[in-house]
Amino acid sequence: MKKICLSILAFLAVVSGYSEERVEPIPFGDFEQWVVRNITESKLLSGKLKTIYAIGPTDTINGPEPYYYGLNGNPWSVSNAYARVLGMDKVSGTTRPERRDSTGWCCRMDCKLEDVVALGIDLKLQIAGTIFLGWTYEPVPLKAANDPYSVVDFGIPFTKRPIAVQLDYKAKVAESDTVTYAKAVAHPRLIPGRDCAEIYIYMQKRWEENGKIYAHRVGTGYERIWKDIPEWVNDHRVPIRYGDITKQPNYQDYEGLNQHKFRTKNSKGDMVKVNEVGYSDEEPTHMVLMISSGCYEAFIGHDGNTLWVDNVCLVY
Repeated sequence: MKKICLSILAFLAVVSGYSEERVEPIPFGDFEQWVVRNITESKLLSGKLKTIYAIGPTDTINGPEPYYYGLNGNPWSVSNAYARVLGMDKVSGTTRPERRDSTGWCCRMDCKLEDVVALGIDLKLQIAGTIFLGWTYEPVPLKAANDPYSVVDFGIPFTKRPIAVQLDYKAKVAESDTVTYAKAVAHPRLIPGRDCAEIYIYMQKRWEENGKIYAHRVGTGYERIWKDIPEWVNDHRVPIRYGDITKQPNYQDYEGLNQHKFRTKNSKGDMVKVNEVGYSDEEPTHMVLMISSGCYEAFIGHDGNTLWVDNVCLVY
């Protein structure tokens, strides 16, 4: 009888543990609200009226106006951007809303070759559709062509310790051994490589010294999607592992420190690199969450890959 009672108590403890788990939606992570931005490119470029989108409270903005991310409780930024180069207006859009059957809207991210027609010359840019927590500072200047991350502030202040990020997704991913390199060139070239969609979340403890920003990696969640997922996978979870992940099973090099060119503003308002200098199990100060249709650096990827996501949440 004593053993039976202990077994019942153990079972109740497990059930109680599950009942305490909670799922918290990230604001605007259901992608039911979007900002529509209608911008006419300069005549020396295409001269066309183009529409790009931002995640945020429903609104329509007409004209070449910078969008100020981070307003109204919205933590999301996107790969879409308005640039002003040598006095000319240019827009780029690889992320947009898409109807998800009768259940509402989702977010669609495409890897595609974008045309940049300048002075009669047709140039190409390979861009991956991406959403992330943070800010993009517009209008994007000419110098950002060589370093697009220089105008992107990655991560938001955050002090909790979630155990996973949860979302619905489907994907179109080519099983190809080549990727396209196109950085404002007339003739893109194929180079060896394998592109894929990816989802990653980092919990960081950041601090500033002499204007430089340093960070310990507190938590890591990372998943790459290497093949087509034609039907929606609902409530999919990417677990977050805390501490030094290099000593944990299934560690991959691309999960390691400083694999991404994160920038942020320091106390003086300057955009500086976030230098990850080690792992720790401290309380985090920031969260980085990136969801993308490609896994390469800017201007490299597989044209045609697509990732759809919906209902992005954190699990505790």
